[in-house]
Amino acid sequence: VPSVKPGYLRPLVPEQAPQQAEPWTAVMADIERVVMSGVTHWQSPRFHAYFPTANSYPAIVADMLSGAIACIGFTWIASPACTELEVVMLDWLGQMLGLPEQFLARSGGEAGGVIQGTASEATLVALLGAKSRMMHRVKEQHPEWTETDILGKLVGYCNQQAHSSVERAGLLGGVKLRTLKPDSKRRLRGDTLRDAIDEDIRNGLIPFYVVATLGTTSSCAFDALDEIGDVCNAKDVWLHVDAAYAGSAFICPEYRYLMKGVEKADSFNFNPHKWMLVNFDCSAMWLKQPRWIVDAFNVDPLYLKHDQQGAAP
Repeated sequence: VPSVKPGYLRPLVPEQAPQQAEPWTAVMADIERVVMSGVTHWQSPRFHAYFPTANSYPAIVADMLSGAIACIGFTWIASPACTELEVVMLDWLGQMLGLPEQFLARSGGEAGGVIQGTASEATLVALLGAKSRMMHRVKEQHPEWTETDILGKLVGYCNQQAHSSVERAGLLGGVKLRTLKPDSKRRLRGDTLRDAIDEDIRNGLIPFYVVATLGTTSSCAFDALDEIGDVCNAKDVWLHVDAAYAGSAFICPEYRYLMKGVEKADSFNFNPHKWMLVNFDCSAMWLKQPRWIVDAFNVDPLYLKHDQQGAAP
């Protein structure tokens, strides 16, 4: 950790951008003087804060290639290789983890993987998909209810030990989120979740979303995914699995017992940028039914239309 104090950098650089370019040697001298003096060395073997993150020579070369090709992947036609490589690589990665086939694009259904920036982002994306799915269902049953009526009744659930981003996703998504008490091993159990859902239904609320954490940030606790999955499937509630920290471990078959019940989930996420020597940011997310998320965010302007519309993910 550097020994600098807040605000250390401003006196080291000019107040305005320079009018003339500087030679490369001067730029590199500035990197040492200005940047490196304020860098926390995440790659150091003596770094034990936050989470283990790393890069590697292959990751650096990949970053350089990606920067050099400089494709913008907001639609298939904007760079077909960009979209298609992501789809295939996430199938490879899903197979490495032993994810059920119904999460993979190669299964021939609508499922598949997508790279997000962070697990926090994946939690929010899943929440918005779950919200969109439940709004659609409730509107069919109660056409007289307004969106505001429904929104006020929606409620999601997570372990008190879940990452703060889960609660933040509720704030950003404009829905109520309940944090539930874990057992003595800091796990969220199925019974606790069932009781909370039943209580909320009695009070006229609409349960729509649950986050199960595999490997909590504070203590690496594992929620009882198998039990939680049964409750979510019985109540028809979206189950998102946040394996941000521990997910990489499932590459080793001997750790897969920790994700027992994953086939009951609707979405699954983990961070290759934590243990897999992949540069930040690379958070892998798989969805059984991406249509709810695609439809929730879909704005289809004329300038994004192309001949292969609908044929490509």
